[in-house]
Amino acid sequence: MAKSKVYFTPDVSAASLVKIYDALQFTLPAPTAVKLHSGEQGNQNYLRPEYVQQLVEHVHGTVVECNTAYPGARDTTAKHRQLLSDHEWTKYFTVDLLDSDSPDLVLDIPDGQQIQQNFVGRHLADYHSLLVLSHFKGHAMGGFGGALKQLSIGCASSYGKKYIHGAGQPDGDYMATAQLPFVTAMGDAAASVHRYFQDRAAYVTAMVNISVDCDCDVHAAAPCMADIGLLSSTDPVALDQACVDLIYQSHDSGRDQLVARIEEKLGTHIIDVAAAHGIGSKDYQLIHLA
Repeated sequence: MAKSKVYFTPDVSAASLVKIYDALQFTLPAPTAVKLHSGEQGNQNYLRPEYVQQLVEHVHGTVVECNTAYPGARDTTAKHRQLLSDHEWTKYFTVDLLDSDSPDLVLDIPDGQQIQQNFVGRHLADYHSLLVLSHFKGHAMGGFGGALKQLSIGCASSYGKKYIHGAGQPDGDYMATAQLPFVTAMGDAAASVHRYFQDRAAYVTAMVNISVDCDCDVHAAAPCMADIGLLSSTDPVALDQACVDLIYQSHDSGRDQLVARIEEKLGTHIIDVAAAHGIGSKDYQLIHLA
């Protein structure tokens, strides 16, 4: 069986975001949702709209987001829309909050290891294809954030986020769930969204501003590593595995901080679960672009 192809360039310019996507030789059928992280209020590490503008326009995409489960500047549609304006997303793009209307779109996961349903923003059904534009970094709960986390927690509605965090138990202290069931639920949820789009999804990840903390963290730590590069694939499992491998292979003095975060939170288990669902492979070929 052929290895999944993951493309890589050390050039992290805005123009290279288009170049790394074009390397896939893949056309996303319109309309295309571009899932990215809008950045919590006060966060300094998230990808800025002017940085991703060329790529979003290149695929004629609509930027999409979902509301959060935790209290903050993005936990209601009204507050999230204000933040989207404050962070200038609406200056550059049409932005769709996928869960701004009820009810949620429910995706069944009959082979789920932890959850058998995933609750995503209902507007996801309005799109024929999906471009997941991820900022690779650490995460205080998931270990790391990449393509699979964007598919799972990222596409989940506010209720869906509680459902995943609670490993199927969205009520009570869902944030206190044991780590293994939580990460397993993320893997289940990621598989359901990838399957929903089938062969109409592509993935681009920017390994820049690499902090041990997520873009959802108001007080995120400053980047602990130098920028590594940009990657793309049609296989989210291979893409996340390649990113994690680049961290482990790095000689940057700050890589130990991120490795410790990933291992403490069982971060790579999301890759294992997604691979077990058959949505991708951890066996990949890293193709360096000239």
